[in-house]
Amino acid sequence: MSATLAPRVVVVSRRSELDELLVRHGTRAAAEHFLRQRGRDLDEVAARHEALETALTAVDAAIPADWRRGRVDREDLPRFLFGPEDIIVAVGQDGLVANLSKYLAGQPVLGVDPEPGRNPGVLIRFHAKAIGAAMRAVAAEAAAIRRLTMVAARLDDGQVLAGLNEVYAGHGTHQSARYRLIGADGRGERQSSSGVLIGTGTGATGWSASIAADRGLSGALPEPEARSLSWFVREAWPSPATGATLTAGRLNVGEELRLVCESERLVVFADGVESDHLTVTWGQQVTIGLADHHLHLVVPG
Repeated sequence: MSATLAPRVVVVSRRSELDELLVRHGTRAAAEHFLRQRGRDLDEVAARHEALETALTAVDAAIPADWRRGRVDREDLPRFLFGPEDIIVAVGQDGLVANLSKYLAGQPVLGVDPEPGRNPGVLIRFHAKAIGAAMRAVAAEAAAIRRLTMVAARLDDGQVLAGLNEVYAGHGTHQSARYRLIGADGRGERQSSSGVLIGTGTGATGWSASIAADRGLSGALPEPEARSLSWFVREAWPSPATGATLTAGRLNVGEELRLVCESERLVVFADGVESDHLTVTWGQQVTIGLADHHLHLVVPG
């Protein structure tokens, strides 16, 4: 950290389910009625909201008084400018860390679990009460940090999209995606499928894992810090014009998977966030491989 500039802590969170219900229904009574019709209880939703607010309050209180601070909601991440010396504190579920990873360039991230025991805790490794010591360790460059591999998709017009778990390329609806796939070894095949998924080791517990398990390929998935990716074609359809022989593989350092669009429009999005996507049109090429940067995840020492 700079000796002349105090660190800036940027707290990232997303609206609670209660907040979203109140935006949609206007009042707590209307929200309660909506939940009751679905066999749910407002008290449980309110308790989770309070847990999030309590964690956010604890994080805010733990930031040293002479440090700078910022706050951003998940919906505003595409418009927020992170600085190179920022310390990022994500308060919420594991997916929040994945969501924000694509907007960072090596800044340390501390994940805070507002409901210990409810979330998997793969990426949110700290309780709110321990966050003050963890932030100071980061500022002193004494924190334990895992460098998690990321995946990146690059269009031939220069646009880039990165992901922590996976990148998906396919049709924007449930129609078949048509493209030409070219593997790292240069072999190519024209395909019609439900899309192509390229995953990291961090994503090997999610979408990639389910596909690998169905195909008996679970042992082929990389570890979170390995400089390697796995890729799978979903439901490739063999026909006189399309093949289904190149449907899975690995990408190591310097290797890439290329898709040349043969549909009117394909989309590429990362970590399940479809609203933040790249659009690939007929004849355009998207190249997918290891990202140039990692997610620097702070973990308990």
